[in-house]
Amino acid sequence: MPLSPVMNLPAAFFPLWVQWSTLLAALGVLGWAASRIKWRALDHVALNAWLGACVLTMAMWMMKGGFKPGLWFHLSGAAILTLMMGHWLALLALAIVLAGVTAYGLGDWMSLGLNFWLMAVLPVTLVSVVLRLTQRLLPPNLFIYVFVCAFLAGGASLFATGLGGIVALGLAEAYPWEELMTEALPFYFLLSWSEAFTTGLIMAILIVYRPRWVATFDDSRYLDDNSDPGA
Repeated sequence: MPLSPVMNLPAAFFPLWVQWSTLLAALGVLGWAASRIKWRALDHVALNAWLGACVLTMAMWMMKGGFKPGLWFHLSGAAILTLMMGHWLALLALAIVLAGVTAYGLGDWMSLGLNFWLMAVLPVTLVSVVLRLTQRLLPPNLFIYVFVCAFLAGGASLFATGLGGIVALGLAEAYPWEELMTEALPFYFLLSWSEAFTTGLIMAILIVYRPRWVATFDDSRYLDDNSDPGA
């Protein structure tokens, strides 16, 4: 059985119906995501940067550490891709990254669907929800964008992915629950802080020097003077 990256679950742990159902559902989500993107309106300059981000994310996923199949650890980068590209394009980007890592021999093709739900849909959706709630409930402040949408959401996205992988392994009876909770979960909690700092730092640099690359960042919202002129 090939060793696989963090949360990249080996297919042998799961029955065939789980492998096929999650794969078909993942293909449905990818088709829906592709239909939601306005391809002709994409910024060509930003698109090149996004493609570079995909390559860097793939390289980051290959730099891993761990001790057992399905329990390997590396940074995710899902929050960065989501904030740079938006929800739908980030799902397609992570699908490409996951397929590339699997083709490299660090995963199983039959568990690709399950891994996509854990490593793409879950973190991307979490970051997107945090972003929308922040835009709706909090003032348009640059610090709030970096700290809440990047730092906090970035760390939470990796921890949620790790927790989802632990639950999947526990339900599949791949490892005892006690072992998963005492040995694996603390690693994901610690790694989530690295994910948070990395996401916050990179997004802060991008919105200062390359705001055009960040699809979810609006200069007019976060940088214009919104103060009351009569104050």
